[in-house]
Amino acid sequence: MADEPMDMEVLCMQMIVAAGSAKSDYMEALQAAKAGDYETAAAKMRSGDENYAVGHEQHARMVQQEAAGDPVAMTLLLTHVEDQMMSTETIKTMVTELIELYRKVNA
Repeated sequence: MADEPMDMEVLCMQMIVAAGSAKSDYMEALQAAKAGDYETAAAKMRSGDENYAVGHEQHARMVQQEAAGDPVAMTLLLTHVEDQMMSTETIKTMVTELIELYRKVNA
């Protein structure tokens, strides 16, 4: 079943959900750090990374497909996926930096 082709819209929605879940986890990590709960912050960052990995794995398969000569049609939905994936990476980077700042300020 894993090798069966998946409907592109379903795949895109799964990647959007994965990115959205990761963003939520990262923001919850920031709130935990703001409250001084660095253990919860670390757990939420790990959860965010796990959620992001789900979407990233699917995305990597699409890139490999295209690299193998089987083009992926660029749609508005896929463009939205790309935006969500990139913004999630940016949020992770910023949250990581802010957590370190909270650690220093609250030390």
